[in-house]
Amino acid sequence: MLDLDAEVLDAPLATITAGLPLASAPRHIVDLGCGTGAGTLALLRRFPGAEVTAVDSSAAHLRRLREKAEAQGAVDRVRLVRADLDARTWPALGAPELVWASASLHHMADPADTLRRVHDLVVPGGLFAVVELDGFPRFLPGDAPAEAPGLEDRCHAALDRRHAGRVPHRGADWGPLLEAAGFTVEDRRTVAVALGPEDAGPAVGRYALASLRRVREGAAHALSVTDLTALDRLLDTDGPHSVLRRGDLAVRTERTVWAARRT
Repeated sequence: MLDLDAEVLDAPLATITAGLPLASAPRHIVDLGCGTGAGTLALLRRFPGAEVTAVDSSAAHLRRLREKAEAQGAVDRVRLVRADLDARTWPALGAPELVWASASLHHMADPADTLRRVHDLVVPGGLFAVVELDGFPRFLPGDAPAEAPGLEDRCHAALDRRHAGRVPHRGADWGPLLEAAGFTVEDRRTVAVALGPEDAGPAVGRYALASLRRVREGAAHALSVTDLTALDRLLDTDGPHSVLRRGDLAVRTERTVWAARRT
């Protein structure tokens, strides 16, 4: 799922990294909660003179990141660190001019404490970039599928209700918390992603399939029999109604970016 997200949304990610308010290119970047490396590799491309310390709690994610960095000839510019960012102490991460956290802060047990730690980590005058997602992307037209129009909207509403209790910081406005931690928020913007069927790329079907599978895991308990049947038909890769066979898939999502300075 993370790899597909990176492949399909590579251009919007490049737009985000290009828009960071940096007076000069950073030499050392820390990527907190790097996953399989979408942000790490985008930052390496954006700042060819930089090195990135990529931090994640998953050994599998870090292995995948190493493989991708090797394939792109950038492995010598990446330092992999396996660490639990909710632990009492963090490993030594150096003195970065830029810290990047994409879709990771809302998973922290105590985000306010994490922000204070980042404030102490980044060099004075350095930048902290926080990127958060607007949930899972949407792929289907509003009147699809024919037997259950609006299915995706109902699935996302069910997920939002579930996440409200389980991931309370999802969808948070990080601006006030960043300021409370000592940062000055210099920019907040929302990047809308709207890729039509003609420009979503060949991976869009697989991306939709992976996303809708995850959506089913979280929303199935709240769906009607009609909706669940329609969703399962979309997920049946051997069936005639498979999402892989649709020619009308698009990608619609948003990314909100906060750029905060340690002054």
